[in-house]
Amino acid sequence: MNDIIKHSIRFVAIVIIQAYILNQLEIGFGIQLMVYPLFILLLPFEIGLIYLMLIAFGMGILIDAVSNTYGLHTSSLVLFAYLRPVIMKVFSPRDGYEKQREGNIYEMGSRWFLYVFGSLLAIHHFWFFLLEIFRIDDFFFILQKTILSLPLSYLLCYLLQALFVTKPKER
Repeated sequence: MNDIIKHSIRFVAIVIIQAYILNQLEIGFGIQLMVYPLFILLLPFEIGLIYLMLIAFGMGILIDAVSNTYGLHTSSLVLFAYLRPVIMKVFSPRDGYEKQREGNIYEMGSRWFLYVFGSLLAIHHFWFFLLEIFRIDDFFFILQKTILSLPLSYLLCYLLQALFVTKPKER
């Protein structure tokens, strides 16, 4: 399948899942499930930073428009996209990223996915909740929401890859 079509289908599916299903769930304890950062991680490695941030901005503004969150998702996702190359460089494989086309668990492995996506998702969640609450005296509540939401969002993203990502063919 053409990469543009594949990523367009992922874009639409993840926006629908996030905006119409996950944003409507009330789990309790301030837990909020967010899977849309997975789309930015699954984009090809060779995409430029400006394009990556523009795609993140478009997805974030779309989710914000549907969710009435006034830039929370956009700001968090643009930060995620901006830091993606930095975090990926820190955790780059010994041979580099030449052979792989995207950052999924099948091509990069579970450990790489845990380190890279886990780090980026933690930054994303912390920034999102910091802007949502926007009071420094509620720092521990921000931390609580981040710590409780992070593992559930990570696990959901891990499971969603079974739907949106195909295993590469063995050579």
